[in-house]
Amino acid sequence: GKTFGIFQFESTGITNFMKELKPDCFEDIVAGVSLYRPGPMDQIPRYIKGKLNPGHNEYTHQSLEPILNVTYGCMVYQEQVMQIVRDLAGYSLGRADLVRRAMGKKKLDVMAKEREIFINGQVNEDGTIDVPGCVRNGIDAQSADKIFDEMSEFAKYAFNKSHAAAYAVVSYRTAYLKRYYKEELMAATLNSFLGNLDKIPVYIQDCKDMGIEILNPSINQSYTKFTVVNNKIRFGLGSVKNVGVAVIDSIVRER
Repeated sequence: GKTFGIFQFESTGITNFMKELKPDCFEDIVAGVSLYRPGPMDQIPRYIKGKLNPGHNEYTHQSLEPILNVTYGCMVYQEQVMQIVRDLAGYSLGRADLVRRAMGKKKLDVMAKEREIFINGQVNEDGTIDVPGCVRNGIDAQSADKIFDEMSEFAKYAFNKSHAAAYAVVSYRTAYLKRYYKEELMAATLNSFLGNLDKIPVYIQDCKDMGIEILNPSINQSYTKFTVVNNKIRFGLGSVKNVGVAVIDSIVRER
């Protein structure tokens, strides 16, 4: 639960989610970034249940298993929506992306039309099949309708996986730094809020909770920013109230 300073994982809610999930692979971090937002957040209990009970994932229809098994039966990413309409209903890549965008932008007229096509397919005037649809692919209409509802609700706020993975890389790296280079990371974090009298005390308290000693501001030792000295953090003069940066720079030059 020591997530202060870790990108995307500082809030109490997502910290509690991670403590319950106990992530042990990069995929869990990517999923955590994606799930903790309105819409996908509803899938969190189901994701945790699947993670902690391997082999007991729940699927609206078994045809979803190859697509959703990596996320324990939950829709987590926009790419999964695209793969569902392609694999279950036979959509092309281009049309699958149009459906994703329509769902994300809540275009009700487009979605109503695509629901029918997703379930029953689309036949051209010359009798050729443009989109086979779920029913032609052996999926009953009731399950197909329910799957479309789930996709529509989920896609309003969904991340694409590449976006979530890029965020998760930064999260993983900052977590690594906090574990193995905690003084340097916390000094850098404090410097990112230099002069912010609301944020600085919070991170200083986190440093103290980790056993990092915060050295007092010193006219002879401090710089504008927080600095690491022998595994301790020297308070930066830039966060002393009513002391301007120009004055500090002058002090540093003089000494």
